Amino acid sequence: MSSPANPAPHRPKAGRPRSAEARDAVLHAVDDMLAEEGYAAMTMKGISERAGVGRQTVYRWWTTKAEILMEAMTIDAAEALQVDPAEGAPSALLGFLTQWRSFLCDGPSGLAYRALIGEAQHDAAVRELIQNADLLGTASRRLLDSIATELPGLPSLDLAGDQLTGPLLIRVLTRPSPPDDNFLSEHVDTLLRAWT
Repeated sequence: MSSPANPAPHRPKAGRPRSAEARDAVLHAVDDMLAEEGYAAMTMKGISERAGVGRQTVYRWWTTKAEILMEAMTIDAAEALQVDPAEGAPSALLGFLTQWRSFLCDGPSGLAYRALIGEAQHDAAVRELIQNADLLGTASRRLLDSIATELPGLPSLDLAGDQLTGPLLIRVLTRPSPPDDNFLSEHVDTLLRAWT
């Protein structure tokens, strides 16, 4: 049988999303599953089923669920931790801490970050993943570098970043409710006294 002169264009099969769509579907699936099931209950099989993509597709991009969560978090953190340093050091620091608190406490990415920190305490691969991604360090160093001229007593950016973000992270990890605005303001005042 001969083929038609103008064959119909090839269309992808329904049911399986294309690469970019599949990747986005996986990233959204891990956020949802983390909130619903928790980190320990998540599996690569479950993630692929929830996203509607084949397991081989998921494994083409990531080898562990921790890697998927880290990528989703990194994207969200880059969007969430944006402060205008032109407002001056006090406003920039308080704005950053407010956004950091919101990131940690108000959405699936913060939940993922907290879960991975817990997992990192007994899984060296997860600890290395968190260290290499340097999600928080990158954002805090960028901010601190942009306001460093206002802060003559600023230590190294690594140490200053830890001083800025550490107390908030400890409070979020160890207390039943996130620190309030008064805590953030007092923390910024303390840092400014030390750094100026």
